[in-house]
Amino acid sequence: MKDKRVLVISSEVVPYLPENELSTTSFETAKMVHSKGGQTRIFMPRYGLINERRHQLHEVIRLSGMNLVINDMDMPLIIKVASIPKERMQVYFIDNEEYFKRKALFSDEDNHLFKDNDERAIFFAKGVVETVKKLNWAPDIIHVHGWLASLIPLYIKEYYKDDALFVDSKIVTSLYNTGFEGELNKELPNKIKFDNIMDSKIESITTPNHTNLLKIAIENSDAVIKASDNLSKELDDFLTASEKPVLDHVSMEELGNMYTEFYLNEVL
Repeated sequence: MKDKRVLVISSEVVPYLPENELSTTSFETAKMVHSKGGQTRIFMPRYGLINERRHQLHEVIRLSGMNLVINDMDMPLIIKVASIPKERMQVYFIDNEEYFKRKALFSDEDNHLFKDNDERAIFFAKGVVETVKKLNWAPDIIHVHGWLASLIPLYIKEYYKDDALFVDSKIVTSLYNTGFEGELNKELPNKIKFDNIMDSKIESITTPNHTNLLKIAIENSDAVIKASDNLSKELDDFLTASEKPVLDHVSMEELGNMYTEFYLNEVL
């Protein structure tokens, strides 16, 4: 992995959010790349429940200041950064007060999904890519974790398809069984079409539920990792039919060697 550039994009990363399969695996993926001589950048949302003082987040003025158009609305993009203690790895936080200031991740105190989770996913996708463009940092691998990041492969392959920075980038999506019940806003496909992405590219999310969000990520990825060992049969069958290179679930102890081998032999 020496000198390879890996962009790790996740909806949850330790130590900024509680430990779970997703947040821990995202962190360990970046740590593995870093420990083997690769370069890594980690991106995640700046949720309101992240303690900025404790984790020493600070705004990067030269990267902030642009507006992203989401469904015909101008939404300010704020970029914050922090370093993971002892690891010498930088984490970039995608922030917008309207989308991410609230003190919860994806649902309210009554466990109802936020009605704007669809726009939050679009904003996160465009915010990550626009920030990487400003950094002028061309990744060899873009590794996506978590359903909130599931539109990123679509946007890179369609909305940013003519951008030279990503022309040689390979996209890997990790699939987790930690999702949500119900559906996101049914207007999600129309909001994506506002970005001139064709109907044929978003048929999978006509019904925007958790499984279908993962399906559209698979369709636009070059390879897939089963990050959870008990995915649904529907997702397993879809993955088999896609004929993408797949790495089956591995333990945290095996992750370093198995991910490295998969990156080098199946992805790059």
